[in-house]
Amino acid sequence: MLDRAAAALWFVLLAGPAPCGDLADDLRARRAALLDALGPETIFVHLSAPIRVYSLDVDYEYRQDSDMLYLTGIDQEGTMLVLLPGVPSRREVLFVHDPDARREHREGHLLTPEEARAASGIDDVKLLSEFPRFLGGLLNQRPYGEHASTYGGEYDALFDALRGGSARVALVFGRRPGLEDDLPPVYALAEKLRERLLGAATVADATPVLWALRQVKTAREQDVLRRSGEISSAAHREGQRATAPGRHEYEVEAAIEKVYLESGASGWSYPSIVGSGPNATVLHYNRSSRRMEAGDLLLVDAAANYRGLTVDITRTWPVSGRFRPEQAELWRLVLAAQEAGMKAAVPGNRTADIERAVETVIREGLLRLGLVTDRDSEQFRTWYTHGVCHWIGMDVHDVGDYRRPLEPGMAFVIEPGLYVREAALDQLPDTDEDRVFRDAVRPAVERYRDIGVRVEDSFLLTAAGLERLSASVPRTVEEIEAFMAGR
Repeated sequence: MLDRAAAALWFVLLAGPAPCGDLADDLRARRAALLDALGPETIFVHLSAPIRVYSLDVDYEYRQDSDMLYLTGIDQEGTMLVLLPGVPSRREVLFVHDPDARREHREGHLLTPEEARAASGIDDVKLLSEFPRFLGGLLNQRPYGEHASTYGGEYDALFDALRGGSARVALVFGRRPGLEDDLPPVYALAEKLRERLLGAATVADATPVLWALRQVKTAREQDVLRRSGEISSAAHREGQRATAPGRHEYEVEAAIEKVYLESGASGWSYPSIVGSGPNATVLHYNRSSRRMEAGDLLLVDAAANYRGLTVDITRTWPVSGRFRPEQAELWRLVLAAQEAGMKAAVPGNRTADIERAVETVIREGLLRLGLVTDRDSEQFRTWYTHGVCHWIGMDVHDVGDYRRPLEPGMAFVIEPGLYVREAALDQLPDTDEDRVFRDAVRPAVERYRDIGVRVEDSFLLTAAGLERLSASVPRTVEEIEAFMAGR
């Protein structure tokens, strides 16, 4: 039976042997960078993700808020973090659940303050029940837990800011919800704070500051990403081995996800996409129920969550082991487009430069194949239906500013794709121009009908250049066919 200290590791998603230095040291450095960026008149408050209900009295497996993981490494519900950059000690306070023997009997061990201190590197750990009095004491200029006779003036600058109305309480609002969406819990906290502050402080959004830090990976994060890429790459190779006519998509999915758990990952970082034949033209196909047939292509988009970080990989391979000529033509075009994007992925450029480089190759190639009649028009969007770059990290579509120039430490994907769906022609507006386009490309559409191909690799930009984190997954037509033949 595990002792309490060892059991705590089950609650720390990023725990385990440090790939590049101690995790707690890395967490301290991340918080220090945030403290520097927030400004001295700020009280930073962040709360953990809520528990989500799956159905009736069954909850989803808990997933911590990524920003809380980034700053604390704690994967436990009911966690609160307060940072005080204007206090001379640059105080950090972490709040964790109060002891609850009944809950632990039902759900398992809760971190003690001592365990949370060791995991996060935060010395001052309090119980969650103390949080309202702690924050209320700061806002009322009466430090929680301190007596007037012994108060040494640590908070005087912050209290002066509160008296002068220049203080800020900074929260992480994340992506703004739409008008039709329910508001996240942070909005309720913000409203309560606005009611209590009465001009002493404003509520500010720390999201841009925090996400700018997350956009450039630390040395330790880069090391974990590399291992995450190795695990996901091995899973793709196993998926190729499991592919054969007569088998089902879910059998390939099972082979892929088995590798995740065997390799120490916590599971998938996004639901696996395993689509054969016409299903390969559905961008987020998730049923995995079709029986694969000889001559099909199988498109697989899958990756593991390893120590809180993920890559993103897509490959498309022939179920029978060899590409048909028209399948190989589309695959080579998409691969050439990705290669052009990789050449544009250099420091100082932006992701928009990668997108343009990819689009230029796609436009030319589709014209050559007869799937468009005008390379300079938007016709190519009929078959090329999504962007090619997004950041990766703690989330598969990780946070970051696309206007920011590329720099070492950034991690992202390049994922061009083409999806030839006859229905796409029928959905075009009934104009003279579109009728001419439909008639002109219909023979090519018949040739490439129901072929969907996407090639997606994950990259880390380093001082030495562009590093492909998914390099061990067969990528060219020749590599894929050779691997399938050697199964």
